[in-house]
Amino acid sequence: MVLVAKIFEFKEPIELSIAAKKLKDFSEEEPYESGDKRTKLTTEILDLKMDGEVLRGIFSRDFVLSRYYKRGLVETVVTEEVPFLIKRSGGRTFLVVLAPSKARGVKKLLTNYVANKLSEILFIKTGAIVEVKITHETLKELHESNPRATKLIWFDEVDLPDIGKLALAGSGLADTKLYHEYLKHGKIWYCVFEVQKRGFTVGITRNCVVTLFTQIDPEEFINYIMNDVLPLIS
Repeated sequence: MVLVAKIFEFKEPIELSIAAKKLKDFSEEEPYESGDKRTKLTTEILDLKMDGEVLRGIFSRDFVLSRYYKRGLVETVVTEEVPFLIKRSGGRTFLVVLAPSKARGVKKLLTNYVANKLSEILFIKTGAIVEVKITHETLKELHESNPRATKLIWFDEVDLPDIGKLALAGSGLADTKLYHEYLKHGKIWYCVFEVQKRGFTVGITRNCVVTLFTQIDPEEFINYIMNDVLPLIS
């Protein structure tokens, strides 16, 4: 199964021990009624633990899934669980939120929602946890350091009229003339490449969405993010 992670950063300082105390046993409920059916929708933090210098947990939220059945809507209460990690690195504090790329019939929680909710829990406001960026120059260097490992490149901010994005894939990646021509007109937004020393393929965007395309132990994917991706962040 394809795995997706998005990386955020804490803009306000907080010790992991303090974050753990605030997140521990967090739970909130809201009533839900549909006809004669009454229940409560719960948002909570589960399985919170310190793992070395990393705080791990699962963000769990109930929501209502509506389906069309026999000319009518059928509502079902479902639960989505999203793992997250908080780690100090290079004097900064990062949040990594993981979610499967496919919802398996269930509306998945957006990683942005998880980041905003954790900001509310920890700082009583949104905006204390924000998106981070990997620069175009960093992705460019990543590709040019080993062009043969690259599978796909998307360019955005294209200055050609009526063209929003450009892509290079397959044999086009071996055409350095075409690659440099695209660089004149846009910036690298998304790069898919093989991490040869680890034996898997990932894609990385400038706003730090990391997608794993190879079936491996999720812990290996997390280790890659912690050790290889976090240092790339500007």
